[in-house]
Amino acid sequence: MKPENDLTTRECSVSVIVPAYNEAIVLPVFHRRLVSVLETLSCEFEVIYVDDGSSDATPDILQQFHIQNSVIGIVRLSRNFGKEPAMSAGLRLAKGECVIVIDADLQDPPELIPSMIDAWHHGADVVNMRRRSRKGETWLKKASAHAFYHVINRLSETSMPENVGDFRLLSRRAVDALNKLQEQNRYMKGLFSWIGFGQVTLDYDRDARAAGKSKWRYWQLWNFALEGITGFSTAPLKVATYVGFVSATSAFVYAAYFLIKALMISDPVSGFPTLIVTILFFAGIQLMALGVIGEYLGRLFIESKRRPLYIIEDYQSPATSAGPYANSHQEVVR
Repeated sequence: MKPENDLTTRECSVSVIVPAYNEAIVLPVFHRRLVSVLETLSCEFEVIYVDDGSSDATPDILQQFHIQNSVIGIVRLSRNFGKEPAMSAGLRLAKGECVIVIDADLQDPPELIPSMIDAWHHGADVVNMRRRSRKGETWLKKASAHAFYHVINRLSETSMPENVGDFRLLSRRAVDALNKLQEQNRYMKGLFSWIGFGQVTLDYDRDARAAGKSKWRYWQLWNFALEGITGFSTAPLKVATYVGFVSATSAFVYAAYFLIKALMISDPVSGFPTLIVTILFFAGIQLMALGVIGEYLGRLFIESKRRPLYIIEDYQSPATSAGPYANSHQEVVR
């Protein structure tokens, strides 16, 4: 008989969270592969699809999944709130002892789920899936991602593993810890690392999208990067302070140079272009510093309004899920 504290004796119930936004083309193939994997597990499972305000046939396809299989739950948000709120909605509704987040585009193979659950059985509270290779992505996207992780890990006190996306497993206590966080500006990759707990990283080769195009544009990725940096570090504010101090010191030294030159050598100060360039330079630095402060003030403004993170228009709960949100409609959930 196994001892009561043996990690392999923990209850095995799995929740899979799938945020989806206009994924009608790939959903049938993804669902077939996902369910075929889950049915091989010796665990109870539920799948919760979070429809993030899709405008294509995604809602109809998800409804068919729910009709065909009672363990499939559907959360429909009232509009497109974004992937981070969609994941947060799924995490709050998931009831499993371990919860897996996976995208529907088949870049992250569902066939890796048994390995993730095995790592959880051996004591890991968070199982990170690190991309060994990233098919279908341009060199620019790979290079910018590498640069972002290098910068944020230098600036932030919370270390975030490079090449680890949202595809991961979380234990029940890790999910409960995440659900306690009430911030509106959510950078989930950072929050996954911030909660701590025992973490294990597994390497895998990421596939190209099975169909369709990525919903992320470079401008959105840039704003997302700013979200991560400002959400987990105040270093930009300190940099603005240091740059302002150095600039002011340089200006005083430059002014003293011209004063001494005019008084001691009687050399008149000339150079209108130099004056204009200097003014523009310092004005640019001031605007940059104001922009950095504005980024933080903007986030404080959003937090102060205390709006719901998302609004659920409809929730059709899976058969294995029983909780306060079951069979509820038009619930506002933070």
